[in-house]
Amino acid sequence: MHTSFTTWVDIMEEEGEIFSNTKVDDNMPQDINFVNSKIPLPPRLDRISKLPWFECWLQKLRTEKKSEHTIRSYIVGVKTFSVTNLPNENGRKWEKMQTISVKNIHSFSDPNNGRIDAWLNSISKLRPSTINARIASISHLLKWLGYMIPDWIQRPSRSRSLPKTLGKNELKRVLLSTSQSEDCLASPIVTIMLDTGLRVSELCGLDIDDLDFEDLSALVIGGKGEKDRTVLFTNSTVNAINSWYPMRKSRLKRCKNELHNRALFLSSRGNRMNPRSVQKIIDKIAEAADIPKSKLSPHTLRHTFATGLLERGADLVTIQRLLGHASIATTRVYLEIGDQTLREIYHRAQKKITTSDLKNSEEIVKEIKNIEIKPTN
Repeated sequence: MHTSFTTWVDIMEEEGEIFSNTKVDDNMPQDINFVNSKIPLPPRLDRISKLPWFECWLQKLRTEKKSEHTIRSYIVGVKTFSVTNLPNENGRKWEKMQTISVKNIHSFSDPNNGRIDAWLNSISKLRPSTINARIASISHLLKWLGYMIPDWIQRPSRSRSLPKTLGKNELKRVLLSTSQSEDCLASPIVTIMLDTGLRVSELCGLDIDDLDFEDLSALVIGGKGEKDRTVLFTNSTVNAINSWYPMRKSRLKRCKNELHNRALFLSSRGNRMNPRSVQKIIDKIAEAADIPKSKLSPHTLRHTFATGLLERGADLVTIQRLLGHASIATTRVYLEIGDQTLREIYHRAQKKITTSDLKNSEEIVKEIKNIEIKPTN
């Protein structure tokens, strides 16, 4: 059972061990212009008001089970915000700002003091997706500090790019290159990803105990959002894993970390495979298949799995569950791929028909011209 944030702080406080490695700076840097916020510190934060805000906020993110990727993104956002200067303020270092108290960061972050405006202006030239990620981090911080998100903070709209998928010919080349690869991990990894639609992090996290060959299923533990789910596979995956097992047994002898000895996929050094290593394998397959590396990634295989299900008549709810999407709105984007494919096929067909018709018309005209008209009696 996870300990709640307040309880966690209470326990640490009673033991006198709160952030023993972090020196709390309870004084706001003198050059910072701010007025005490009209909105008081929320009662839930009163007991930790003198603690370093960054450590407290970071613990809050972890108790909410935010992924490490999300946490890293949020840290970048609040870091850029905390070093944003208003007129007559000197530059300050992040190392200094992350040690000020919860009470002081509350006053510092007041949406009405103009700092958010200055910060938004400083990030305005970034890509829309990056700006949205930065705003998400500050929105979380403001909510934690008890502020309402101002209406004037608008996330830039961005044109949603459709997920990259492989065409039939590209898929054939990928499968051929995979089968001819000298890397013993190429075939099982590509086969499983196309068979299950797993995220690369989920693939790397698989243990041999997670696979049920009788049920043809695998348990994905701690997927995105720390949610467990079951994925299905076919005999193609069974055959690919069985062919991999002898090499896994050999690599297991080099494993020095007990945490890795149950991993399904091991590197040449006997360690659990990581997403970067998987991407390197995919890059080599892309090169052999004469496909741009930018178009082939583990996520491309996941998208190809999803669109394949859709084309074979699977409904969105089923695809959502197999992919592990929290919202069906995320899954719905594959309908747009289906529509796009439909339009491409239609226009290609129409183009062929038109060209064919033109050729036939030209031949008919020639035939008409060559007809010898005989005078009638």
